Amino acid sequence: MSKESLQWLNSNTLIGCTDRRGTAWHWRAQEQGERSNHYPGAIPVEDVQDRLFGWQAESRRLAVELPAVVVDARHWQGGLPRRWAVLPDRQAICRSDDHTLMGIFGPGYTRHQYREWLLTTVADLLDDDLAISSAGLLRGGAIAWVEVSMPDTITTPEGVAFRPNLLATTSFDGSIATTYKRTVTDTVCDNTRELALSEVGQEVKVKHSRNSHAQLGPARQALAMVHTLADDFAQEVAKLCRVEVTHSRWEAFLDAHIPRVHATTGLPLTGGRRRWPTPNGTVSPRSTGPTPGCRPGPVPPTASCRPSTPTSTTKESSGVNGPNATA
Repeated sequence: MSKESLQWLNSNTLIGCTDRRGTAWHWRAQEQGERSNHYPGAIPVEDVQDRLFGWQAESRRLAVELPAVVVDARHWQGGLPRRWAVLPDRQAICRSDDHTLMGIFGPGYTRHQYREWLLTTVADLLDDDLAISSAGLLRGGAIAWVEVSMPDTITTPEGVAFRPNLLATTSFDGSIATTYKRTVTDTVCDNTRELALSEVGQEVKVKHSRNSHAQLGPARQALAMVHTLADDFAQEVAKLCRVEVTHSRWEAFLDAHIPRVHATTGLPLTGGRRRWPTPNGTVSPRSTGPTPGCRPGPVPPTASCRPSTPTSTTKESSGVNGPNATA
């Protein structure tokens, strides 16, 4: 479940290419306001800037409240005199528009403004083959992302459909360095962003350090990696689909994911049917009786069957079905 409210997601995210992707899971007509946050095609750069990034992250002094004598008191708290002492080794990072506090850091922390590090950087890549497909703010603006995608879905010879993306994201709360990553997960919320970041793939990271601006140029050059994602991912799918699944490996998979006995009663699971894929991609029953290999015994009312060992070697699934899901 998302940590953000539906109102926030409908007001602080922009979702593009809906004519091909469909609407995001959090879309609600009553939360849209005067302007929809969904776009049938690419999201204009100007809309990302005006609707999401129309503010700056500012560094402000941080102070603590201390006891004081009356002559030095700046204010009173609980009937006692108090004063403020500025902390020279700390800075508060706040939004310039509503003054929301996003993070507290040492003096060496460097702000990576969203317009420069996310929007301007990826805008240089936009052409007929790449477009902004989503962008958003999270945690009150402390986290942001911009996603660039190929508008059309690619289907491998093995039947796996995906869309190559470049995800650019950073934060002002210390949760992540500025990151540029090749992904195949469509980012539309906090959960899908985390899922995309967890993918194994090429990425470039730049820490919020004093010298980080010197790394912006090389980072921009590395963003061309999005153009090679389609071929690399298709090759990985083909490699996975060539893996032969032996009986022992299949049994190990079942042991890991489907128990032999009911977790509550301890009784054996039995009595199910096996469904196998047909050449046209549909599924049909392989047998009409109990699945061979299921252990005999009474079936608890809430039990389900443990599928049997296959009678012949089959191809292992690539495990990448539905990479572009938005829920």
